[in-house]
Amino acid sequence: MVSISIQSPTFSKSTFLSPATRKTRHVASPSLRVTASRSSFDVVVVGGGIIGLTIARQLLNGSDLSVAVVDKAVPCSGATGAGQGYIWMTHKKPGSDIWDLAMRSHQLWHNLAQSLYDQGLDPQEMLGWKKTGSLLIGKTSQECVALKRKVHELSEAGLRAEYLSGPDLFLKEPAVLVDDDTGAAFLPDDSQLDAHRAVSYIEKGNRAFATEGRYAEFYHEPVTGLIRSDGSSKEVAGVQTLKRNLYGTKATIVAAGCWSGSLMHELLKDCNISVEVPVKPRKGHLLVVENFDSLHLNHGIMEAGYVDHQSASAPGLDVEERMLSISMTATMDTTGNLILGSSREFVGFDTEADETIIRCIWERAAEFLPKLRDLSLEDFVRNRKVRVGLRPYMPDGKPMIGSVPGLQNLYLAAGHEGGGLSMALGTAEMVSDMVLGKPSQVDISAFGVIKELCF
Repeated sequence: MVSISIQSPTFSKSTFLSPATRKTRHVASPSLRVTASRSSFDVVVVGGGIIGLTIARQLLNGSDLSVAVVDKAVPCSGATGAGQGYIWMTHKKPGSDIWDLAMRSHQLWHNLAQSLYDQGLDPQEMLGWKKTGSLLIGKTSQECVALKRKVHELSEAGLRAEYLSGPDLFLKEPAVLVDDDTGAAFLPDDSQLDAHRAVSYIEKGNRAFATEGRYAEFYHEPVTGLIRSDGSSKEVAGVQTLKRNLYGTKATIVAAGCWSGSLMHELLKDCNISVEVPVKPRKGHLLVVENFDSLHLNHGIMEAGYVDHQSASAPGLDVEERMLSISMTATMDTTGNLILGSSREFVGFDTEADETIIRCIWERAAEFLPKLRDLSLEDFVRNRKVRVGLRPYMPDGKPMIGSVPGLQNLYLAAGHEGGGLSMALGTAEMVSDMVLGKPSQVDISAFGVIKELCF
């Protein structure tokens, strides 16, 4: 039996308006709690972030399997909700291990936005979707030479890409400081979305299957162990939580973001196998200035140094110990908020905001956006927010996606770091194909889970 309680209004399905006349409205997402008295499903997904929810979505839409999602908190409480929301290819490298996955996900997000248009719905309202294009900006002659090479590589890989000299960049983005050494790689098909709206849309779609008995959510339920079919076999039959046993007769999928490494260690400690899952948290800050009207951005922008994670320096920062880096990213969302980033550092699972880092982000952004130099960060105390998230970092820069060696019916999908949102749909398709035994659209060999040692 499934119980659904509606606690706030659902999305308004108003008639879609043309881009010229459309007005952006923030529509409250439905606050539903989908529970089930049953404890057995075909698939159990551990993790309610964007990866876990899109895996559930793919299985629900692409098969007749039933799916349960279990999480120790609620959706958007981790890296998903703290992200900037860009669906960009501009900082990806053709031929890298993640390239095909990133390309496939990029296409699937655009397909989803187009399908909403085709249904007479507004992707901006549903997903916070904006096809802004992206600008990867260089401030030195060396960076600009590298950007020209990058544009060539991206074009050869099939993307629309253009190198902009300083004057052309200024025409595209007047808010950016331009001099003789400034240039940019421009990708007009890159987009951005609002993670909270996107998750609300995906949740709503998943919950539509609850009335068929095919979907349920178990939030605020930390997973504490694996259930094996006869207590000691290699066949995983589900998970134990603090409140119940949840059985997944066909598959159990761990998609717990930065907690996946420590969680897998705990889950496998009694299984007589050792699997290397080196996912660990990498903390990041974003500064959100609400209703910002001192400048306008036409595109999403990112400094070329973002790719190499340039180091930060400021009094009171243990840069080397924390491996701290700060690189400029800037976007404007559909409600006119200016979102500035971003930082990277290793400080365990700490999620406290650091005012020194926030100031560094503001000052770094001002090097590219000169109008910020005339403004004080203190002027925005009342209408600013800070997002702090823990990215699921992998040492080799690529996620682990695949079956766990030595155990049947157990899968892992984690380690996307800052690319979880952008690579979610491709990852979900990949995992679903594995569970259903279908050929994968993307070569899975680069993402396999590595067995460390058998006893």
